[in-house]
Amino acid sequence: MTAQIVSAQRTIIAPKNGALAGMSLSDLAAPVIRACLAQVGIAVDQVDEVIVSNALGGGGNPARVCALAAGIPNRVAGLSIDRQCVGGLDALILAKAMIDAGQAHVIVVGGVESYSTRPIRLASPHAAAVAHPYDRPAFVPAPMSDPDMDQAMAHVCATYDLQQCDMDEWAIRSHANAIAARDRLQREIVAVAGTGVLHDPYARPLTDRVCARAPKIDGPITYANTAIAADGAAFVVMVSSQFAKKHGLAGVDVVFGKTVGAAPQEPAIAPVCAIRQVLEHLDLAPQSLTHIEMMEAYAAQAMLCAQLTGLPLDRVNQSGGALARGHPIGASGAVLAVRLFHDLMASAGGRGLAAIAAAGGLGTAMVLQRLA
Repeated sequence: MTAQIVSAQRTIIAPKNGALAGMSLSDLAAPVIRACLAQVGIAVDQVDEVIVSNALGGGGNPARVCALAAGIPNRVAGLSIDRQCVGGLDALILAKAMIDAGQAHVIVVGGVESYSTRPIRLASPHAAAVAHPYDRPAFVPAPMSDPDMDQAMAHVCATYDLQQCDMDEWAIRSHANAIAARDRLQREIVAVAGTGVLHDPYARPLTDRVCARAPKIDGPITYANTAIAADGAAFVVMVSSQFAKKHGLAGVDVVFGKTVGAAPQEPAIAPVCAIRQVLEHLDLAPQSLTHIEMMEAYAAQAMLCAQLTGLPLDRVNQSGGALARGHPIGASGAVLAVRLFHDLMASAGGRGLAAIAAAGGLGTAMVLQRLA
């Protein structure tokens, strides 16, 4: 069997403490899951598994909670994964493997994140010590280098001689593309929180002048060319080709995906290895890709990954990227897949690539295909 995505939906992506503030993970995920199933007429009792990526929720099994909130039967256990930023795409890779192995025919899979409601984390060196809050866990063991992401990105900029003006130009284009695509993007968005809002609120007319005034974070890295922390959820329904044929469902094929580890101190360029390996495995040239969704945690990261892999820049993030939306960590990879699905379904056929980096030196790439 092969795996196909037959529906894909998401919430708006809203800045932390913005339009989606106060909503729990299940509040965000449940309406999207229900909309995905309703879109293709799949009943909740036909679902075999729910796989959810989440990075900031504090543990437990968010997938189980989201599944039950969406009305999925008790028999579906739910499977949660945490691979930080790449988790949303990795969840899709896992779902494909389960379907290819014949373990499931219908899987709801994606990611959800609420920066606004994430729990406060405390840690202490031993039981008798005072616990102190911390922002993130270590991504590598001591004494390996585990730089702050902003510092790591600034180092990569210096290594590859990336200029702030080029990063700002990339960010300006991302916002412009998102604004131009606002009406078209409504087809993939489910209104939640009772707002009725069907567009990502952060996208705005960004200019050189605004970018020049943006506060600096580290070197050429500024708040204008860095994605902001955000809330949101994105899900797809993945089915076996056997199920799709039996029920007359059309969709896109999940062709191949791969996650690789790279140098922990250079997480921004980890997707380069993943992209190269995926394209080599499928014997695809970069120019054969009709649509490309590249994660924009930083403009520099997206630019560099595209340039080092020879991707056609005019096909990258044609409807805007995370710089114009925000970065809901565990959901970001799934957002890329939702975007790719809708662009491929609206086209006469083609191949699309989604790629994303994560802290600790991880990179994931995936190819989806819709035959003409």
